[in-house]
Amino acid sequence: MEAITTRSVVVVGKESAGKSQLITSLTGRDSYPSNLPGSTIACESYHCDDLTFVDTPGITRRTDTLTTRAALDRLAVGDTMLLVVQATHLDADLDDLLPLVKGKHGAIVVTFWDKVLATGQAEHALSTLARSSGLRLLPVDARHLDGTARAQIFEALRNPQPILVDRLPVRAGWRIEPPPGALERPVLGWLLSIFLLLLPAVVSVWFANTFAQSMDSAVQAATATLVERLGGTVSPLREILAGRYGLLTMGPLLYVWAVPTVVLYALFLGAYKASGLIDRISVALHGLLRPVGLSGRDLLRVIMGFGCNVPAVMNTRACSTCSRGTCISAIAFGSACSYQFGATLAVFAAAGQTLLVVPYLLYLTLTTLLYVRLTSPPSLRSPLNALVIERRAFLEWPRWSAIWRESRSTLRHFFRTALPIFLLISVVASVLDWLGVVDAIAGLLQPVMRFVRLPAEAVLPIVLATIRKDGILLFGEPNILSGSTPGQLLVGVYLAGVLLPCMVTTLTIAREESPLFALKLLGRQAAAAIGFALVLAWTLALFGW
Repeated sequence: MEAITTRSVVVVGKESAGKSQLITSLTGRDSYPSNLPGSTIACESYHCDDLTFVDTPGITRRTDTLTTRAALDRLAVGDTMLLVVQATHLDADLDDLLPLVKGKHGAIVVTFWDKVLATGQAEHALSTLARSSGLRLLPVDARHLDGTARAQIFEALRNPQPILVDRLPVRAGWRIEPPPGALERPVLGWLLSIFLLLLPAVVSVWFANTFAQSMDSAVQAATATLVERLGGTVSPLREILAGRYGLLTMGPLLYVWAVPTVVLYALFLGAYKASGLIDRISVALHGLLRPVGLSGRDLLRVIMGFGCNVPAVMNTRACSTCSRGTCISAIAFGSACSYQFGATLAVFAAAGQTLLVVPYLLYLTLTTLLYVRLTSPPSLRSPLNALVIERRAFLEWPRWSAIWRESRSTLRHFFRTALPIFLLISVVASVLDWLGVVDAIAGLLQPVMRFVRLPAEAVLPIVLATIRKDGILLFGEPNILSGSTPGQLLVGVYLAGVLLPCMVTTLTIAREESPLFALKLLGRQAAAAIGFALVLAWTLALFGW
């Protein structure tokens, strides 16, 4: 039997042009991670018959076009390019993207066609534009792709035409946007945007905590018998199963705490994306965040890390090419995951200092912004590196199928990647704990504690938090609480949270970027965390805290 030759179809377009929806409608397949052929750009791929669709990160900033152009120049001879542009901003999209793909072979799909049909002469204008430019333009509604449109696109991809122009000889002449709303107002816009971004994190963490409180006793009771039976087991096996980081000890915490948070948060964000709300929020916040080197889209992923850092890091695959590393750094430093934030609240409550969560969040936010500002490349902060998606998206009531399509990639990455890594970390941490390595490291770091005005006992929860963020819970032990002032407790919890990302997040970063990138991030983050902790500790000391 003759082997089927598979060709790559590299899909290019601006952020929110509907690329992922189009590919899903065309193939009916789930994505898998890959790189753009001939480059290191992280992509999502979909295999269908003799074609493999490679969905490139959406072009968000001007600098993205340079990176994408360089990658497209390395395409294999037989590969095809699929350019996706929005009908509502057809002239602007083609002006920006035709120079990028000139000389390539492929097809051009015009999405959001349902938004312009009401203008009356849209089909005639598109036909005129196609004839004058020599471009084959295929108008579709990617969310409701019928059989005829699907067949036309596949036919165009299997018989690709060269794109010979880099500008339009005539123009469609329209720009269709919904009227401005509350999110477009000068001050109210970004206040409302921040509220809408924080809402999913707050609701998800609240629900997870409520669920954990209702289920924890039952789960602990179910595992208690197994733990007791392991009492006489050989030490290494007992530590792996029932030690401080054992699978039976930490597993219930994961499933009753982290999993509900991640699932609910992913569904929230899926609804935001499917409704178009996230596009409006991103544009509203960009001007506020650009001076520190982030965009509204980047902030979305940082906030996502409050559910779990791992899927947030994985979602940076869709970041602007030039900002991905900065976004990952912001997640690793400032995204207090459900373990970290829940443990922080529990410690403050145990100390009778619940209101400490307010200065904690304020200082975490301030230092994260400062850290990003100090470590981001100047190009991200330049007003010349503008967004190419500064437009008002249409809002619509999200359908469940669209919410699930937007959510399933995050959930699949979490369950297929984060959970196996968690199990591995539990085994490794248990063995290190049994060998006494964890206590030895804690002993070596005890002298450092006096520089940040912390008791010697604080070193153990700080070390354990670099393995799993719920190690912060050890600050709630009576000997630490009794020997710490509220200020010291605030400094200790802050330092434990930001000193290093947990091991699962670190391994994920190494896989997504490279081990060298992860090592540099760890060193940079540790130095910044210690510096910020010193400032906080000695500032509080001046006020008698």
